[in-house]
Amino acid sequence: MKYNAHVSSSRRKQRKAHFEAPSSVRRKLMTAPLSKELRQKYNVRSMPIRKDDEVQITRGQYKSQQLAKVISVYRKRWVIYVERVQREKANGTTVPVGISASKVEISKLKLDKDRRAILERKDRSKKKTDKGKITEEEAMAAE
Repeated sequence: MKYNAHVSSSRRKQRKAHFEAPSSVRRKLMTAPLSKELRQKYNVRSMPIRKDDEVQITRGQYKSQQLAKVISVYRKRWVIYVERVQREKANGTTVPVGISASKVEISKLKLDKDRRAILERKDRSKKKTDKGKITEEEAMAAE
């Protein structure tokens, strides 16, 4: 069953929306999972990736146990550039290799007040309250 009438179920339209997404939406789509330690600490599973985060590449040719700093997040190409991950071109120059944000694990977050607010908001350990709902006892007491 479709819950939101303003969102299409069409594969074609979903792909169009994805690949034509503005930078603000791409930021949310380019998220990476947090390491086990960070997940334990903040009770958050994943975060949008940003420039000075330290990551560990978990998939592909450049997979390693070493931590590396994110040099830049190229939203237009859906990739991130990580230090020490580069290849040599035919003419001898070295160029950074783009890596998908989902293929890395964030090991160290670059925290600022906005990022702290996001972590606070996404914290899953906080007790879920019944927003404004009245219990049976409260209803009986009101009568």
